[in-house]
Formats: sequence, structure tokens, C-alpha cells
Amino acid sequence: MKITYFVHGTTTDNEKHISSGWKDVELSDLGIQQSKDLKSQVDVKKFDVVFCSDLKRAVDSTKLTFEGVVPIKIDPRLRECNYGDFNANPSEIVEPMQEENIEKPFPNGESYEDVKKRISEFLEDIKKEYGNKHIAIVAHKASQLALDVIIKGMTWDEAFATDWRKVGKWQPGWEYEVK
Repeated sequence: MKITYFVHGTTTDNEKHISSGWKDVELSDLGIQQSKDLKSQVDVKKFDVVFCSDLKRAVDSTKLTFEGVVPIKIDPRLRECNYGDFNANPSEIVEPMQEENIEKPFPNGESYEDVKKRISEFLEDIKKEYGNKHIAIVAHKASQLALDVIIKGMTWDEAFATDWRKVGKWQPGWEYEVK
């Protein structure tokens, strides 16, 4: 199964350097434009289906890019990490906590290992129906990093260190292959 992973468009929280986590937040004007522009940057017709997180920012991005072209399926397992008490807190507080919350959950939230478990279950389930298909996923940072750990065999430390957000190398889609 071939996966092309897309991150949702920029949100109003992103622009304020807030880590939303499970808090629903709107796309900013820039995020709306990014999602519309993605249609011309990628051949959206090549996908058999697109899965997205149930958080509004991912659903809205998905609809702006894929609606009317590719079937859309919403799956809550693709959500961002639940930062618990730290949802909607400044990124300067949340980001440094990531590595200490790989196995230990955020207070009243979840760990990155919990995200990995959700994403692993999602992959196992969709392989049954889409095993030889090309799917798109529109979701968040934690679910993308979990794919790097699960599919590419990275450690969490490697995934955090090479994350495109940290190294400044956004691209219109990341490719993964599930065997």
C-alpha cells in the first residue's frame, strides 16, 4: 500500500505559536490558501481514497483539496497527540516536553507511544481493504512522526530531530510504503 501524507494547512493557533493538540481550531487564511493550492501541486486524482483526522483543521484542509475528486474518510485515530492539560498551550512550553512524553503520557493526555499504537491499528485496518491501493492521509505532526517510527524504522528521537517542521523542509506530500 502506498501512502502520501499531507499535513493540514496552517491554523490560527500555528500563527500564534500555540500547540493545539486535541483542541479544535480554525484554519487561518494562509491555511485555507495552502489547502486550495495543494490541488495544483499534486495530482489528487491518483488517490483511491483520502483519510483524515476528525479534528476540524484536518477535515477542512481535506475538503478544500480533495472534495468532489476523491472519496474522503474521517478517522479519529489520525488525531494529533493529546497534550492533555497542555492542549492549546504555547509551543515553547509543549515542544520541549515531547521527548519526555514518548512513553509517559502528558498529564491527562497521551504519550507518543499511544499515538504510535493508534496509527499502527489504523494501518492494520486499512491494509485489509486498501492493501494494493494509493491512499492519501491528511493529519498532524504526531501521526506523521508515528509513520516515520512505524514504517521507516526511526526511533522517536530520530523522528523528532529530522521532523520537517524543525529542519524547515516542507513539501507537498511525503511518501510511505506499507508492506
